[in-house]
Amino acid sequence: MDILKATEAFSALSQPSRLEAFRLLVKAGNAGLAAGEISARLDVRQNTMSANLAVLLHAGLVRRERQGRIIRYFTSFDTMQDLLGFMLEECCGGRPELCRPVIAEIAGAC
Repeated sequence: MDILKATEAFSALSQPSRLEAFRLLVKAGNAGLAAGEISARLDVRQNTMSANLAVLLHAGLVRRERQGRIIRYFTSFDTMQDLLGFMLEECCGGRPELCRPVIAEIAGAC
């Protein structure tokens, strides 16, 4: 991932409702969530959530599928992995033992 793509992803995540929606989708895993369900769970108006999901979609952090009348959103785990890799690319100046706690925390959350 290059710095411009990483900046776009961080910009998309810099708004509280978008960050909450992204975290909710990460938690949902491969099942994803319908747009209306995301709005309801986060108590955000549907048109506002639609705009927020469009920002996440544009940044490549989520993908969507139409299932009949429902639009279901999913985390783009490849992009999330690229973003985490970007952040840890040169972790701790060649001293991997300093990064182990961070990596263990990420792995433990899965």
